[in-house]
Amino acid sequence: MHPLFSQLRRLGLYLLVWIPIAGMLAYLLTIPGQITLREAAILAVPLSLIYAFVCLSSWYSCRGNPLEKYGLGRLITTHLTAALIASIIWAFVAVALASSVSKMPGFTGLSARLRPEIPVIFGSGLLLYLLSVAFFYIIIAVDLSRDAEARVMQASVLARDAELKALKAQVNPHFLFNSLNSISALTTSDSAKAREMCILLGDFLRRTLGLGEKTAIPLEEELSLIHAFLAVEKVRFGARIQMEENIDKRALDVPVPPLLLQPLVENAVVHGIANLVEGGWIRLSVQCENGGGDVSIVVENRFDPEAPARRRNGVGLANVRQRLQARYGNRASFAVNAEADSYRVALTFPAEKGLQTTT
Repeated sequence: MHPLFSQLRRLGLYLLVWIPIAGMLAYLLTIPGQITLREAAILAVPLSLIYAFVCLSSWYSCRGNPLEKYGLGRLITTHLTAALIASIIWAFVAVALASSVSKMPGFTGLSARLRPEIPVIFGSGLLLYLLSVAFFYIIIAVDLSRDAEARVMQASVLARDAELKALKAQVNPHFLFNSLNSISALTTSDSAKAREMCILLGDFLRRTLGLGEKTAIPLEEELSLIHAFLAVEKVRFGARIQMEENIDKRALDVPVPPLLLQPLVENAVVHGIANLVEGGWIRLSVQCENGGGDVSIVVENRFDPEAPARRRNGVGLANVRQRLQARYGNRASFAVNAEADSYRVALTFPAEKGLQTTT
């Protein structure tokens, strides 16, 4: 919807701006001395009102040609062409209006006296249309800025919520209970491994608790959290977990939301490896694409297709999808695919520069 039609107050303020414009147009028409101020006012007021609504159409061409997407040449060609068409239409409307007014008593010959002023009307229309283009680009930039701020705020809320959910995912019967059971069993059979698991579990929880004030961390740190998580799980599952990594080193410094990938790896363990008696593999691939402008991450694991489907509507996957949308908008993608005995989660997002670590 047009931004000025969404609120009557905005439209009213916009039309008020055209009052002095109508006055300036009337003044320009009287400068040569062929048209009186009264005649100029009779023409300028309705012409300005009509052109005010014509210029509203420039918002659609601005929306269709964003500054960040197209080059200067295309922008100039598009808007200048639209301005020329709008100005020609306005000039024809001025001629038609003057012809109608000329039939009224006291305005005889106005149409003929206006013809020398058509270039002035045309030039004014060209300038006013281009000014409206600049005005709507400013409005679009302000709206995008507000949307970005809203996404940042939403991402901040989701980041904290994601931390709580991630901690819950660890400190719940699916993780902590099983880990404690494993520790309990190991205390009688292998006390050294029991101590090791306690230390690893404490280290992982300490790391996740330290993310409360961070909106982004380097991808390298996120990978370190995954390794800490898998270290705990490997004490429990042993050789049943086989982790394969293919990491593009250019992506290690890219900032990502904290605990973005850990839920994906945990899903691979809980819903994949844990259901396989002989164990299975998890593949993590991180690649830079589009000349380093985007980061593509794929988490793939083996799973039992005949096992009860517990992934559907999973909190972890839904949370990752929401956080990507909140932080990157439509610049990010998220896809889930299950084929045969392989489950694949793929996400792509922009490689942002400049790491912000606090909210």
